[in-house]
Amino acid sequence: MTLETPSTPRTVLITGGGTGIGAAVARRFAAAGDSVIVTGRRPGPLQEIAKEVGGHAIAMDAADSASAEAAVSEVLGRYGRLDVLVANAGGHGFSAALDTDDAAWNAALGANLNTAFTTARACLPELIRSQGQIVVMSSLAGLFAGPSVVGYTTGKHALIGLTKSLARDYGPHGVRVNAICPGWVRTPMADEEMDEFAAKAGLSSREEGYRTVTRNVPLGRAAEPEEIANIAYFLGSSASSYMTGSVLVVDGGAHVVDVPTIAFADAGL
Repeated sequence: MTLETPSTPRTVLITGGGTGIGAAVARRFAAAGDSVIVTGRRPGPLQEIAKEVGGHAIAMDAADSASAEAAVSEVLGRYGRLDVLVANAGGHGFSAALDTDDAAWNAALGANLNTAFTTARACLPELIRSQGQIVVMSSLAGLFAGPSVVGYTTGKHALIGLTKSLARDYGPHGVRVNAICPGWVRTPMADEEMDEFAAKAGLSSREEGYRTVTRNVPLGRAAEPEEIANIAYFLGSSASSYMTGSVLVVDGGAHVVDVPTIAFADAGL
């Protein structure tokens, strides 16, 4: 995907920017000449990515209002403006309802929904001023339900509602808000899941795990983080200037598969 480089560098705030998709998004915007701020809970990875891309790192809790507002103030003090928010932070919620206590439920919604809402609310006044964009990182789990992931699935579904609500309310103010729903992506978190899956399923390796979970995906593989980052850059650029409230599914075609017919394909019918 080849997109224009903005004539004036923009200031881009990325939550969950230290590893995986967030780090790839930071690299993509920085490659276009934008000023990049990566945020997250772990200072070490944030500092590494910030140094790599010539950006700035802020250790913060994206779900905490005071922390989010302080981060925006720091961005404005350093760069004087804010143009794009990529709400990428997420995680938690990997259990079924009867195995999820109140603390685990609240942690799942905090990580997957509150991080986006709280940071977006803190950023919106500046994004209105700059006629900016918000890119919300949901998931294929925002459209479908996997086994024993009630908190994660609920939070990711809610992010799509948040995207549409923000787009409806702030489109008239010049702010565009769109969401991405990735399928399997080769990130450190997914690698850990593949290791656990491979061990429990009696598979020989992480790679066999990835091959197994993408066997019925039309493109037959997991995505690389850079492929998702390209979509985030597109949504944060003028190339998507008439898009708001949209949900882009980036899953190698997994969502087009009619699950009950997999047995027919496996039988060669």
